[in-house]
Amino acid sequence: MQQPNRALPVEPVVPVAPEPSPRRPHRPAGRLVRASLAVLLAAGGLVAAQATGAQATGAQAVVGAQAVPAQAAANPYERGPAPTNASIEASRGSYAVSTTTVSALSVSGFGGGTVYYPTSTADGTFGAVVISPGYTAYQSSISWLGPRLASQGFVVFTIDTLTTLDQPDSRGRQLLAALDYLTQSSSVRTRIDGSRLGVMGHSMGGGGTLEAAKSRPSLQAAIPLTGWNLDTTWPEIKTPTLIVGADGDTIAPVATHSRPFYASLPSTLDKAYLELRGATHFTPNSSNTTIAKYSISWLKRFIDNDTRYEQFLCPLPQPSLTIADYRGNCPHTS
Repeated sequence: MQQPNRALPVEPVVPVAPEPSPRRPHRPAGRLVRASLAVLLAAGGLVAAQATGAQATGAQAVVGAQAVPAQAAANPYERGPAPTNASIEASRGSYAVSTTTVSALSVSGFGGGTVYYPTSTADGTFGAVVISPGYTAYQSSISWLGPRLASQGFVVFTIDTLTTLDQPDSRGRQLLAALDYLTQSSSVRTRIDGSRLGVMGHSMGGGGTLEAAKSRPSLQAAIPLTGWNLDTTWPEIKTPTLIVGADGDTIAPVATHSRPFYASLPSTLDKAYLELRGATHFTPNSSNTTIAKYSISWLKRFIDNDTRYEQFLCPLPQPSLTIADYRGNCPHTS
């Protein structure tokens, strides 16, 4: 079990031929047939042009002299079936998951870890997430998130840190080092879309998540879980961020950590604050449906740009048996 640092403060249109005028002279039948045929051929060509244009991404169909936007193509980053409340609360998603171990001796900048990834390559590449444990803890403390997230269509890397005593700024650098290894050198690098990346972490790893997002604005999602950091202001962050706090946290109390973190994020940023009810600082160390549900939704929405998951984030979730407070901006704009 993770322990607090005693030396420190306790603390996600067919043209229609005009009607013949009564004053217009009678046309021979042959001319009428030819005129009608011309109209039909023009209509057929128009329909074909529209159909062809609708199939091309960003294409336009032209009607007369007016350009009309074609139907938008499906989001190429969507992975898995259409989500339901049951599917994102389930202990596993639709993908079978494989794992690979990364030795600390084979990498630099972080302490190795375990990669969880969808076994099938039929759907192409996936977004990736690296997760850091907290103070005095190992990757085993957040390992439940590996298969849970990977089975929903992500490559997930739970890492160990260089030492269990590393502070948030160091953990932030290690999260980024792990992302670089994962996308550039790892055995699963060809399964990953390097433009769709996110970070998560618990406690000081949560503080490190904020540090990583601050340092690398290109990240698509960040989720600190009961995060701890002496720096409580984050106006520089440009990454969509879901802050998760716990109402019973006495190590990183929400009043001095998670709530100020959230309040300091730019008002223009896609952001949310989820406060767990009846939870402690260590709740993220065990399988938790509420954490999983909203983490999956946040990662899908912002790493995969999958708006099918917006329904679980907007309108804002209401207080419940497991949610003490939820705040955020809706609708999302990223």
